Amino acid sequence: MKKCTSCVLPETHETISFDKTGSCNICNQVEIQKENIDWNKKKQELHELVENYKGKYDYDCLVPFSGGKDSTWAVYYLVKVLKLKVLVVRFNHGFMRPNLNDNTTKVFRELGADFHDFTPNWKIVQKLMLQSFLEKGDFCWHCHSGVFSYPMQVAVKFNIPLIFWGEPSAEYTSYYSYDQPEEVDEKRFNRMVNLGISADDMYVRLGGQVDKRDLSPYRYPKLKDLRRINYRSVCLGSYIRWDVKKQSKIIADELGWSGDRVENVPEEYSYEKIECYMQGVRDYIKFIKRGYTRPSHLASIDIRNGRMSRDEAVLLVKKYEGKEPPSLEIFLELVGLTKEEFYQISLSHSVSPWNFDINNIEKGEKLHDFDKWSRDGKMKREDSEKQIKTWSLRNNN
Repeated sequence: MKKCTSCVLPETHETISFDKTGSCNICNQVEIQKENIDWNKKKQELHELVENYKGKYDYDCLVPFSGGKDSTWAVYYLVKVLKLKVLVVRFNHGFMRPNLNDNTTKVFRELGADFHDFTPNWKIVQKLMLQSFLEKGDFCWHCHSGVFSYPMQVAVKFNIPLIFWGEPSAEYTSYYSYDQPEEVDEKRFNRMVNLGISADDMYVRLGGQVDKRDLSPYRYPKLKDLRRINYRSVCLGSYIRWDVKKQSKIIADELGWSGDRVENVPEEYSYEKIECYMQGVRDYIKFIKRGYTRPSHLASIDIRNGRMSRDEAVLLVKKYEGKEPPSLEIFLELVGLTKEEFYQISLSHSVSPWNFDINNIEKGEKLHDFDKWSRDGKMKREDSEKQIKTWSLRNNN
């Protein structure tokens, strides 16, 4: 399988392409960030943008929040540096880890900000997880759709036109480049967030198993309603240079935010994806489908920032990637699948030329808080079988 000659991302990475030297477009566009972007000018644009909204509404801006490094840094910067009155909105996906919840309490007590926390119906979440896994080999539709649509609904409801997200997508993919304006709007939502499945599409795919109203949290607001409040939805990282290692240290030192281990991720990346105890399963599915996972992504960022050599990255990837995570047993219980079904479904979504070796599976290690990860609300086998049967009949499988 071909990999970038500069970083370690493979040809199965979404939106990737290679130049004549074998270097990928992600590496090349990060060079744009380093060399062609006038960050002083961008920061001035940020101040001008903020001044258009500051003090004119009940809140100066809204910040969608997971509790991870990027959203915590965004809240920190907007509250502490820009002195804004912020409404923080969290869509709780159902898999928050104990340390994440402790972090959230510490952060808001240190900073001082209003916090709107929404948890959707768990029974609906289970159906959505199973359906999106069947359809796309990705069980996180409910999380991504909810995280990006629900805060926008809150912005409309409370008349908060300015919405700040964290890092721009150019850090990881080529859906957008650093020299291309990236509005976090419905076009972006449909392009790179919801797996090509809208809330109405999901209702149809579930075959009437849920009430249409149950999918409201995952439905992007109508454009006429967003225009009515004169909204701007942007990435903070489009205006200030994003550096997760520096930012993680600042929020740790000043807010008491602490990192955590993540399944099959090196300990030195303890700031990465600490908010979800299903992260190991999602990464593992990506490995089955595409032949790489989070260590490749993280090592590639370090290579681009001069913190790691490519040879070191290759060794790191070999050591950590592709192990079956202990959290898989929890995932299977929560969506009512057998392990055989899990592998069958995952392999049906594999991306050529990668071929996963199902006969050579290595087990990953349990993390320190594994026994605290909730297994409550398991899906009944008869419910999952019914859902799988409906999906199979619709797809003639």
